[in-house]
Amino acid sequence: MEINGVAHVMLRANRFEECIRFYDRLMPQLGLEAVHRDDSFVYYIGGRTALGIRRVDPGCADHPHLEGSSGLDHLCFRARSRQDIDDLYPWLLSIDADVVRPPQEGPWAPGYYSLSFRDPEGIRLEVNHVPGKGVFAADAAFDPAPDYPLKGSPDEAG
Repeated sequence: MEINGVAHVMLRANRFEECIRFYDRLMPQLGLEAVHRDDSFVYYIGGRTALGIRRVDPGCADHPHLEGSSGLDHLCFRARSRQDIDDLYPWLLSIDADVVRPPQEGPWAPGYYSLSFRDPEGIRLEVNHVPGKGVFAADAAFDPAPDYPLKGSPDEAG
């Protein structure tokens, strides 16, 4: 068996209404549209994947998302070009998104280019582009970059 991508990702949100307003604006920018909507769940589909946002169960409402703890670290969407990322950046600024890293190259794969930002729940989202075969290209390798700073680049962190 060889999988054909990730079918969907489900996120939980304490700040459900605020998150839905955010994702209702963001998802069309990424080519996804809402195909289901009720007062506790919204489901977006596009680009051979889907993203669902659900309300947090009442018994878990006092456990906010904490990047670095158990569970989701971040969610990355793949763009078709660097230009898609460059075009998304000013749009994110126009909606006052919490930008973590503006568009820049990274060490993870040859030609890796991305930006990252947080949703209202604090979940970090990334959009990246890796040209060609990425780490599967001849003489290429994955670089886990364990010391790469979350915000900015090593040059900016110094």
